[in-house]
Amino acid sequence: MKIAILIQARYNSKRLPGKVCLKILDKELLLHVYNNCKKSCLKKIYVITSKNKSDKPIIDLCKKNKIKYFKGSLTNVYLRYLQAIKKFKLDGFVRITGDSPLINYKIIDKAIKKFSKKKPDIITNVLPRSFPIGQSVEVIDSKIFINNYKNILKKDEKEHITKYFYKNKKDFKIINLKNKRNESKKNLSINTKKDFFKIENIIKSNEKI
Repeated sequence: MKIAILIQARYNSKRLPGKVCLKILDKELLLHVYNNCKKSCLKKIYVITSKNKSDKPIIDLCKKNKIKYFKGSLTNVYLRYLQAIKKFKLDGFVRITGDSPLINYKIIDKAIKKFSKKKPDIITNVLPRSFPIGQSVEVIDSKIFINNYKNILKKDEKEHITKYFYKNKKDFKIINLKNKRNESKKNLSINTKKDFFKIENIIKSNEKI
């Protein structure tokens, strides 16, 4: 079964523009995400961004660091994923967002193990969420994803690729991973300057240990 990690990234974030290219310890946030994903059991990792001119810094960063990437629609993120999984001939994929520099590879490994064993449509850890924001991991069966494209009609479903499945969860086999304790209120993703400085402090203090 060919499964890859697809890191979703765009440059033009509304609240903190260019956040994926902001640096902590001389490394762009996107590189922190990528390097953490590299520790997982999956060796195929792609950054999926848009063809839009605004996302050129992401392409340049990928080229510079020899990271494989895919360019698709800026607004129809579902279609972007759909085209990427077809291009890379994936049986399944892990969705990770580019603003999660502390993503824990152990959650990815746990999700992949369960996905391979149980063969569901989706493995998630956000339905309901018990892991911190910024530790979201979703493993999706490509066939289910491709077959349901015809149903993705609303703008928010095109932007948030699992929304349709979660809204219609009774129609799909979805397995949710639960954290040992509920940390759903904890935020480890970056949306604002305040978030950035908080994560910067965490990364710098971890580096000293």
